[in-house]
Amino acid sequence: MNTALILIDIQNDYFDNGAMPLVGSESAGLKAKKILEKCRADHSEIIHIQHIALRPDATFFLPDTYGCVIHDNVKPIGHEKVIVKHYPNSFRETDLLTYLKSKSITDIVICGMMTHMCIDATTRAAKDFGFNCTLIGDACATKNLEINGQLIKAVDVHHGFLAALNYFYSSVKTTKEYLMEK
Repeated sequence: MNTALILIDIQNDYFDNGAMPLVGSESAGLKAKKILEKCRADHSEIIHIQHIALRPDATFFLPDTYGCVIHDNVKPIGHEKVIVKHYPNSFRETDLLTYLKSKSITDIVICGMMTHMCIDATTRAAKDFGFNCTLIGDACATKNLEINGQLIKAVDVHHGFLAALNYFYSSVKTTKEYLMEK
């Protein structure tokens, strides 16, 4: 088993005073930091995914802004790989798959932002590419959504997506559970 940690879109715009603050981003970011620290101590492969928006109507993660910078809680250091993406799926039009294969990675641990979008898309793609996925649920955050005039609270969106990803697509764990196993 060769494991990599993938930190998805833990960027300033998702935190307080950012252009798209998420519910629970501060707590999730601190938990992702704990996972990152453990993986650094274990000399695991670490990959930071940074979303840079290219759509003309984008309102966050705009190029060359403070909001698109990776948050200080999980700032890359040294040899840690940073992959820039432009779509929710971290594999789409990036070198993520090639990089993971070049490192003989079989298992990935995922933390990040937004549970209902980029976490979901990347986790499903990773499983489809044959990786064993562990998703650290409390090291992820999302936002309230709306459909047909009905508000869906972030906590319900978050747990709904985690429940859907658990079992086939990933093993969903808490930070505490994951760290106790290591």
